[in-house]
Order: sequence, then structure tokens, then C-alpha cells
Amino acid sequence: MSYVGETLSNLLHQTAFFNLTWGNYVMILVAFIFLFLAIKKGFEPLLLVPIAFGMLLVNIYPDIIASPEETSNGVGGLLYYFYSLDEWSILPSLIFMGVGAMTDFGPLIANPMSFLLGAAAQFGIFGAYFMAILLGFNDKAAAAVSIIGGADGPTSIFLAGKLGQTGLMGPIAVAAYSYMALVPIIQPPIMKLFTTKAERGIKMQNLRPVSKLEKILFPIVVTAVVCILLPTTAPLVGMLMLGNLFRESGVVRQLSETASNAMMYIVVILLGTSVGATTSAEAFLNITTLKIVALGLIAFMFGTTAGVLFGKLLCKITGGKINPLIGSAGVSAVPMAARVSQKVGAEEDPTNFLLMHAMGPNVAGVIGTAVAAGVFMAIFGI
Repeated sequence: MSYVGETLSNLLHQTAFFNLTWGNYVMILVAFIFLFLAIKKGFEPLLLVPIAFGMLLVNIYPDIIASPEETSNGVGGLLYYFYSLDEWSILPSLIFMGVGAMTDFGPLIANPMSFLLGAAAQFGIFGAYFMAILLGFNDKAAAAVSIIGGADGPTSIFLAGKLGQTGLMGPIAVAAYSYMALVPIIQPPIMKLFTTKAERGIKMQNLRPVSKLEKILFPIVVTAVVCILLPTTAPLVGMLMLGNLFRESGVVRQLSETASNAMMYIVVILLGTSVGATTSAEAFLNITTLKIVALGLIAFMFGTTAGVLFGKLLCKITGGKINPLIGSAGVSAVPMAARVSQKVGAEEDPTNFLLMHAMGPNVAGVIGTAVAAGVFMAIFGI
């Protein structure tokens, strides 16, 4: 009987109940909230479902992301190897290839003014950089944190790795992806605050047709120009434009379909679960993480505000031809931010279709955030 009792006792003590802390329970609750938002509310489920599940797993079984040095057999946990692909900038670059293969750059080509709106939305990044310095982050950590303002998860992970801020990569990535998913909640109040009813109801003229030649030349020219000026952006900008060239060239349909479907979804699974697995209670529930989350939100709000205000300026300059709402799409949450511009505009006038107009600043924002990351790397000599 003593053997049976000891065996049962050992089995009982191997359950997670005897190892979980209050912090683990808090993070498990956060994971459930994320799953609710993703499944019930439909907030970027492709991102939130794997992130939330990774968060759930690591707070029940921390060894799932343990490094080989932390285990008795010298073999790391499953998600440790997924996360290594994040640190090596492999997954973020592949995500950009998939985004390029899925995205029509035509609206940006048809309206080059969109580049200005995408650039204006990057104000939040540089504003948050100086705020992070004031809050005690060193220069590289401040740069890694501030890039959250672009609402671009892959770029946030990429820059944190390049600047040697792997210790902050988890909170930065979770904050960036969370704000990407929460765009429909965060942006509309800001958009309505800084615009009038009349401005929100502005109907924009149809975009001019874009030729096939223009669409083919665009990714080639952008790659050459941006990567010559900022070579360190090549992994992101280069993969984004390569994916788009697959799409527009018309001669590699299989590569385009693979990049935009099978490869993209595989990478999202690996990246999402590994990012979620960085949110153990010990790593996430601390003052530094709270500062990162707060700064990311401020940066994202600043970026949205700057985009809308610059949109108002262009509206005045063009005599009312630009709807300021499309400026909010300058953050690089593709295509969610563009959909939000469409939604808010349609609330004023159901016949107003802003989606394609908003896609121009949205795509410009992706390029702009990558360029902002390149600027930081150039400043620090990376």
C-alpha cells in the first residue's frame, strides 16, 4: 500500500496545480481573454489564436520553451526552437514575403501621395523613442520598444533581434501583435476625435488604372532604392518586394500561391506560438514589461493621430479631395487598418468606399516601418 500511496502522491505532485504561481493564473486568464477576442469577436484570429495558445502552454508547462542548458537531457523545449527562428530574423522575413505576395500595391502606385501618409504615421515611433529614453531605457532598448508604434509585429521582432534586445523581444512582440489585433478598438475613437462629420463623409475619386509594367517595376525599383540607402532593411524590404514580384510577374504562379498561402500560414503558426510562449509570468509580469506595453500603446495612438492630422492637411491642400480617415491606415497593420478606415467612413455614408484608397497608406506604412527600423540600425551602426 505504501508503494501505491507514494506513486499516487508522485503523480499528484507532477500536475501543474502544485507548480503554478498566482502570476501563471493571471497570464492564463489573459490567454483566455485573447482567445475570446479572436474567436468570438474576430480580432485578427490568425495572430491571436496561436499567440494566446502559446501563452496558455508556457504558463502551464514552462519547460516548453526551455533552452537546452536548462534541461536535464540537453534538448530544448519545442517552442524554444520555434523562438530561435524569431531571434535569427528568419520568420519575420518570411512573413514579409507572404505579405508581399498577398498584397496589391496598385493603390499605392496609383496615388503616390499615400507615401506621405504612411510616413506621417511613423511619427509615433520616433515620439515613443524619446519617451522611452525618459523612462530609463537605454538607446537601443528604446528603439526596439518604439517600433511597436508601427503596429508591425515582424519588424518589431526583427529590430529587437538586430539591436541585441532579445530579453525584451517577448513583451515587444506580444505588445505589437496585440495592438495589431486591437486596431478596430483603438483607432476609431481617435479617428472620430480629430475629424468632422463632413470630413469623414468625403468621397474620393476612383484611382487610375495601374499597368502591369508599373506593378512589375515597383518592387524592383523600391528594393534598389531603399536597400541602397539603408542596406540593413534588405531582409524585410527585400522579402516584401520579392513576394510582390512573385504576385505581379505572372510567371511564377506556384511560388506566389505558396508564399501567400501554405508558407505564410506555417510561419504564422510558428511565430505566433513562439511569441506567445515568451509570456511566462516571470518574464511578463514586471515593471519593464508594463512600460513596454504602455509605450507601445502611446506610440500606436500617436501614429494614428499623426496620420489622421496629416490627412486633414492634405484634405485642405487638395481642396477636399482626400478623406482624412485614410491617414490612420498609415500604420502597418495590413489590411486591418485599411478596413477600419473603410468601416468608419461607411458609418457616415454607407455608399462611401475608402478601402482601396486606404490600402495605399497602409502598404506605405509597412515600407515606412521597415525604413524606420533601418534608420535605427544605421544610427547604432548595426
